[in-house]
Amino acid sequence: MTDTDANGASLADQVSPDNTTGSTASRFFRTLGPGLITGASDDDPSGIGTYSQAGAQLGFGISWTMLFSFPLMVAIQEISARLGRTTGRGIGGNICRHYPRPLVHGIVVLLLVANTINLGADLGAMGDALAMLIGGSTKAYVVLFGVFCIAAQIFLQYARYVQVLKWLTLTLFAYVVALAAANVPWLEALVGIVVPTVTWNSDYFTTLVAIAGTTISPYLFFWQAAQEAEEVRVEPERTPLRWARWQAPAAFARIRTDTTVGMGFSNIIAIAIMITTAATLNAHGITNIETSSQAAEALRPIAGDFAYLIFALGIIGTGLLGVPVLAGSAAYAIGEAWRAPVGLTRSPQEALIFYTTLGVATLVGIGLNFTPISPIQALYWSAVINGVVALPIMVILMMLTARSNIMGEFTVRGWLRGLGWVSTGAMALCVVGMGVSSFL
Repeated sequence: MTDTDANGASLADQVSPDNTTGSTASRFFRTLGPGLITGASDDDPSGIGTYSQAGAQLGFGISWTMLFSFPLMVAIQEISARLGRTTGRGIGGNICRHYPRPLVHGIVVLLLVANTINLGADLGAMGDALAMLIGGSTKAYVVLFGVFCIAAQIFLQYARYVQVLKWLTLTLFAYVVALAAANVPWLEALVGIVVPTVTWNSDYFTTLVAIAGTTISPYLFFWQAAQEAEEVRVEPERTPLRWARWQAPAAFARIRTDTTVGMGFSNIIAIAIMITTAATLNAHGITNIETSSQAAEALRPIAGDFAYLIFALGIIGTGLLGVPVLAGSAAYAIGEAWRAPVGLTRSPQEALIFYTTLGVATLVGIGLNFTPISPIQALYWSAVINGVVALPIMVILMMLTARSNIMGEFTVRGWLRGLGWVSTGAMALCVVGMGVSSFL
């Protein structure tokens, strides 16, 4: 028997009694969850490096891409969340029940490879940032951050861990502060946001592909769907919607708010980074930034020590959020694909494959920083793999959420389905763009 209000909606999908204290803003923050964390984790150190390079190389004229991508991100992430909340399973758990196992295993192994490379680059950026701030060994800091992320996911109670991730999203405001410290010609910056500017050369389109691959990534789909399914297991008041239709209105309203806020937050921060680097680096002829740490270092002589400090601290904070999400989404995908128990609410003994994948992915990511592999080359191949993996996952996701034998009466329809296919088409163009650019 589930606890519901007078209208039959699940109380777990609304503001709980514990959330009735405090200011309106704090109560609202406590109602946010998977969507906020997913959106914020999109601005990981690798993403910061991409946005910094875009602003430094192309100036204010590239900011419009974030406004364009916003509804596409919201649509595909909301669809992912609906799948998890409706079925009580993540994407991997649903795919493995309806598609050939070799296809499923191939997709999730590629996701694991891409996520591992990405989190290795994130750990390297975090190590670089801390070394810049206090000195010492970058590699020692990489090990420290990696081990800390593994330990937090294994030993922290799930509810507390989720709260830690939610509070870490606030570190992204560092880039709003850095923006405030920059001397920005606001009229030019605002025009760059609302008026699309296209430059017909390979550098421009390569940057477009990089931005699209950063904002629409497979690990984001897997994480948000898995977290919705996880919270169905955690909250006794919640039941998969296909068996508890009366909970759907409150659940879908919460998911839409959570996802819209999360993706909006992500894109606002991305715009802040682009404008900051455009107003400082691009304006002074610095157009080649390869990592987020280089962006922080380059800001110092132009925007001052304060902007440099804030930018570097932001890299560490976003990394502490991004690395667990990258490792966790891979662990959910692998565990569900093998139909093994998954979830941060379970102990390592109960979910051995899940926690083994989480730990191995992070340890390999640490190890990548001790090899001669270039982090920029690694990120390039990570983006290629992400693009290749994202397209079939998005197609399968759209097909899964259209099937009544999976979603019951809650198949994705109307404008949300249309936006989902537009997002899938945009990713298809990105895959083609990456393929074409590799031969130029």
